[in-house]
Amino acid sequence: MTTDHIELATFAGGCFWCMVPPFEALDGVISVVSGYSGGKEENPTYQEVSHGETGHTESVQIRYDSRKVNYQQLLDIYWHQIDPTTPNRQFVDRGAHYRTAIFYHNDQQRQLAEASKQALEKSGVFSGPVVTEIAPFERFYPAEEYHQEYHRKNPAHYKLYRYGSGRDQFLERVWNKRKA
Repeated sequence: MTTDHIELATFAGGCFWCMVPPFEALDGVISVVSGYSGGKEENPTYQEVSHGETGHTESVQIRYDSRKVNYQQLLDIYWHQIDPTTPNRQFVDRGAHYRTAIFYHNDQQRQLAEASKQALEKSGVFSGPVVTEIAPFERFYPAEEYHQEYHRKNPAHYKLYRYGSGRDQFLERVWNKRKA
């Protein structure tokens, strides 16, 4: 059995808890893991990342079947989950560990990410510049187990956090529809 149609995508969009459900809902997504990317420290912990000690940002790594869902579709979902105009924060969460970033795994992903960022900037959806970083993927470290599938393990707290962060209100206002 060949698996050359199984690919990885890695995105940072603020709180990783909030980035998992939209991708999990896509047919063709095999797994979505919460973790850390973009820093130099090996095997960072949540405590280290959240204190800004490692250079990492909270991220999700998506394993997907490219015969069912393509990278462009993942990018479209990604842009609709974040405020790409705010550097080093997302909604109520502040710090470089909440910055937005697309970590590309190959040149095709880089090209698609750059084109989608340019298209978003030209669309007029946002009045400010799109500051989301596009960088080569280096490493991904899965977060601690209690962060995985947080929306399923702690649904009440997850919904309260998500709404309280202002994410839902922002997405509804900008995209005129509520996201998962």
